[in-house]
Amino acid sequence: MKIVNGFKDFILRGNVIDLAVAVVIGAAFSGIIKSIVDNLITPLIAAIGGAPDTSQLWIVELNNAEFRFGAIIAAIINFVVIAAAVYFVIVLPVNKLLALRKRGEVAEPKAPSEDVLLLTEIRDLLARQTGGTTPTLNTRD
Repeated sequence: MKIVNGFKDFILRGNVIDLAVAVVIGAAFSGIIKSIVDNLITPLIAAIGGAPDTSQLWIVELNNAEFRFGAIIAAIINFVVIAAAVYFVIVLPVNKLLALRKRGEVAEPKAPSEDVLLLTEIRDLLARQTGGTTPTLNTRD
């Protein structure tokens, strides 16, 4: 029974849910970037190289084995474009916001609303009744 309670506490933590949402959003975001690379950047490179797609570029055959360097280049381009998009769309703005908060130019987030505080209280009471433990909510005045 202790294992089940531990698993329940693990699943109900906010960071697990946040991680699940991040994975789903990341997969959707990756699909968009992959489409841009596959349908815009890769054909452009292939057109410059004179092939229908990058997998047909720079093929080396050795003992009836084909080495497709163009496909490797397409995968590298895909990675670089995804990394650049994540950096410029997510990392850079968040770092800028954190720097502004550190200097005091942007206000810290407000304290949780009364609804959130009440729900937190109910959660803590239920956890005490079932013998589980929950992390406390830090509030600002």
